[in-house]
Amino acid sequence: MKVPATLLSALGLVSAATIAEINGNRFNTPLNGTAVTGVEGLVLAKGPNGIWIRSTNPDDDDRTSEAVYVFNRNVVSAVAVGDVVTLDGTVFMYRANNLQLYLTEVTNPTNVKVVSSNNPVKAYVIGEDTANPPTEEFTSLDNGDIFAVPNDVVRVSVANPVLEPSKYGMDFWQSLNGELVTVKSPVGTTRPNQFGDTWVLGTWPATGRNSHDGITMTDKDANPEAIVIGTPLDGTSNPETKMGDKFVEITGVVTYAFGFYRILPLTALVVAEEASTETSPTTLKSTGDCRGLTFGSYNVENLWAGSEHLPAVAAHIVEYLKTPDFLFLQEIQDNNGPTNDLVVSANVTLATLAASIEEKSGVVYDFVEVAPVSNQDGGQPGGNIRNAYLYRPDVVELWNPNQGGSTDSAVVLDNGVLSFNPGRVDAANEAWANSRKPLAAAWRAIRGPKNKPFYTINVHNGSKGGSSTLHGDPRPPVNNGVEKRGQQTEAIGAFVDSLIAQDPKARIIISGDFNEFAFVQPQKTLTGKHNLTELSALSLPETERYAYVFDGNAQQLDHMYISPALVKPSAKIEHMRISSWLRYPDITSDHDPLVSYLNVCGC
Repeated sequence: MKVPATLLSALGLVSAATIAEINGNRFNTPLNGTAVTGVEGLVLAKGPNGIWIRSTNPDDDDRTSEAVYVFNRNVVSAVAVGDVVTLDGTVFMYRANNLQLYLTEVTNPTNVKVVSSNNPVKAYVIGEDTANPPTEEFTSLDNGDIFAVPNDVVRVSVANPVLEPSKYGMDFWQSLNGELVTVKSPVGTTRPNQFGDTWVLGTWPATGRNSHDGITMTDKDANPEAIVIGTPLDGTSNPETKMGDKFVEITGVVTYAFGFYRILPLTALVVAEEASTETSPTTLKSTGDCRGLTFGSYNVENLWAGSEHLPAVAAHIVEYLKTPDFLFLQEIQDNNGPTNDLVVSANVTLATLAASIEEKSGVVYDFVEVAPVSNQDGGQPGGNIRNAYLYRPDVVELWNPNQGGSTDSAVVLDNGVLSFNPGRVDAANEAWANSRKPLAAAWRAIRGPKNKPFYTINVHNGSKGGSSTLHGDPRPPVNNGVEKRGQQTEAIGAFVDSLIAQDPKARIIISGDFNEFAFVQPQKTLTGKHNLTELSALSLPETERYAYVFDGNAQQLDHMYISPALVKPSAKIEHMRISSWLRYPDITSDHDPLVSYLNVCGC
């Protein structure tokens, strides 16, 4: 009679366990902490700290992986790829921290015996020898929305659901954990991260494909079909690459580490065909009056007067943004940047940027800012990042200017006049603790019919830093700071409402780095409760709405919203791909800028 594995596990011993029994059909092994004997498998690959073996006696269950990692340095030199081995050991679930999933291993192997050698080792081709990876959902525990709020409602390690590899991406990769696989015709979806991890797609179907062969996040879909290619097993290093680069066929073992399922390739990636980095400048041209102004928005990444990348930022504004009439800038640092002292003004930083633009184009810009209280707005210590505006004084001017201070809040007075112009939005609100306060201002075009004032709000909301990964244990994944960003967008929305209360046809433009996706609750508040329109949604296909790349996905953190009075057929927006399409060493900022065209006349 076959003794149930659960009973043997309770006794601390399982005799001649198969690899499928070790893995089980859930995320967690049913045999954790159990001594197992006579585990037999074909050696698929060797790494610096262990080997991967595939069962010679597979079951007929797509949910159970037939391969497992044997963790021990000594065993590496004792066997060769192609050996069939038997061994004893202890089943162990490992993870580096409680935001990650567990990896099932066989540890402390003993009685390692080579049964036969020089056996053929076949890699399973993803999408041919296996099913296709699911394209939309990661796990049943997300309840259909990986971006749902609240998040971290349940943990995979606790719920431990039965795998459904045909439905869910994490289940699919878990069902192949430890296997030797091949990705045919791989293409990079973004540039690698700082550790050389490179996300790819193969020949299998994928949703969210954009025009540059990347893959874009969309509502409820963060693209579980993309897979990380991690550190090569032979000690080589993956090259610096970028979105759309095509690679030579990749073969490696599936594992889980650093918060993601990944393939550890047998050797470094080889680029077969490089993607183009050529991007066109904006086609949007100002009329020079209120009937058609151009508005740029750009997170310039810790820019101060001495920044090495300042000339490149100026060149971008001239060559790609085509010196728009108006610029929303984020991450402007004070005059001496990261030097942590009492300096908070960015007048030299902004003047230096304006001078560099003028030198390259002949176009003159003026600027406005409200300096923060030192070290109170987050970012690099001492840098005092803030939002600021550059504007062409031959095209627009402040309307009823009254410079606000660090702790002053702009309030809407009679006839739409701002108490401080420029001024900060709800500056005392706790939602802005250690975060950039929005910068509001009222403007008027120098020329044009009717020529009524229009309003701008420059935004850089709280960071996502500290979030868990898309393949992590908390479900839905931890979206760190989402509650705070929700409070921030509520404060912005309330300010918009106060303008609309004075004039239902108020012309309002809200732009910047919101640190959130359009389809997540903080942003939905703006388009729902506060009746704003995201300009990208008016004129760009869903897969082309991105200005940032992270962990395999093209995504949109930078937005421009407009009030109902500005929603016209002439309203347009374009993204300049001067970051997303480049290798990391070649970027100036980690964000793409955008340019819009709007009629702000009030007629």
